[in-house]
Amino acid sequence: MSRKQHTRNATGPQGPSQRQLRAGELIRHALVDVLREHGIHDEALAGVSITVTEVRLSPDLRHATCFVEPLGAGVKTAETAGQEPVIIKALNTHAKFLRGQLGRLIDMKYTPDLKFRHDESFEAASYMDRLMDDPRIRADLDRPTQSEDEPEAAEQDDGSQAAQGAVGSKED
Repeated sequence: MSRKQHTRNATGPQGPSQRQLRAGELIRHALVDVLREHGIHDEALAGVSITVTEVRLSPDLRHATCFVEPLGAGVKTAETAGQEPVIIKALNTHAKFLRGQLGRLIDMKYTPDLKFRHDESFEAASYMDRLMDDPRIRADLDRPTQSEDEPEAAEQDDGSQAAQGAVGSKED
């Protein structure tokens, strides 16, 4: 194998392989089971429901990045404002325990090392929704653009040029 194949990044131009995606989903489902059934005895995680949104694996399937979101964290309140970093830190502290529990549930040659990250896709989606609801942006979206008007004008020009060409050919 060439050197490039060994150092290929999981998020390169081709994206993750089918094997990485399948193993990521397997680990995500097993991790949800571990968090629900076994739980973690930590003050930071007491009473917090955690949603595992995605698991991304390295090409060799030995390292997993788990994207998590505290349930109900999409609505920011004074109570949940600074909660995500504490929860992520607590999950990363207990990553070895979770890896051990995960190894009992999945049938893989190697149980990957776990690293937890906060999933920011929900925040990005809510930001985009707020942008689309902004009256100034809505006015721009509702206004017809020049590119929509130009094809009609081009069709009219083509029709008149074709008619002139036909008339010109009859005269010759």
